[in-house]
Amino acid sequence: MLVPDRLPKESARDFAFRTLRENIISLELKPGTQISENEIAAELALSRTPVREAIIDLSKASIIEIFPQKGSYVTLIDQKMVEESRFVRDVLDKAVIQLACGGCSREALNEMDENVLLQQFYLEKGDGSRLLTLDNQFHRLIYIAADMETTYQMRSSMMLHFDRVRSLSLSTVKDTKIVQDHCEMLDAIKAGDREKAVALVDKHLKRYELDKLWMRKEHPEYFK
Repeated sequence: MLVPDRLPKESARDFAFRTLRENIISLELKPGTQISENEIAAELALSRTPVREAIIDLSKASIIEIFPQKGSYVTLIDQKMVEESRFVRDVLDKAVIQLACGGCSREALNEMDENVLLQQFYLEKGDGSRLLTLDNQFHRLIYIAADMETTYQMRSSMMLHFDRVRSLSLSTVKDTKIVQDHCEMLDAIKAGDREKAVALVDKHLKRYELDKLWMRKEHPEYFK
């Protein structure tokens, strides 16, 4: 398990939650993996209580399943949950990018430019984990530019299911087209072209449809 640095003023519970969440999304904690409170608490230098609370919080998002007297496990990838989360993202991302096309600050555009350049750098290095992080940051920047950051935070727990598939897509089928998608989205935002921006979001999210058969073939043990 990868352990990130603890953020300033971050509570033990939030630190445990963020660490587990990031490791589940990146597939460091693979679907079906048993979660040991004792081992994680020791690795994070925390007591068991915040770790247990984080596990309970993640179980509410159906990304960890708790079996009384047996333990807690990372859930297998549920196709229905993936499709529902993709639907939520499809609706929200299309609406928000239209708002961003209505006018972004120069500062917001500069941040997106910098993000895309970093994506291109890590794409060349073949660093899928870092690329996924930058992907999420890019979409968050669009929400911030549209003054919809609270909406982005609200959608985050639902996106856990879709994000695991995105991570698997990067590691299994090497879907490198996402960086080009982001470049084109940014161009559409700069041009204020709402129609093109929405079409690009649609194309971007539908890439999963093209990849899922390959992912299931490569890792059938990850899926329900």
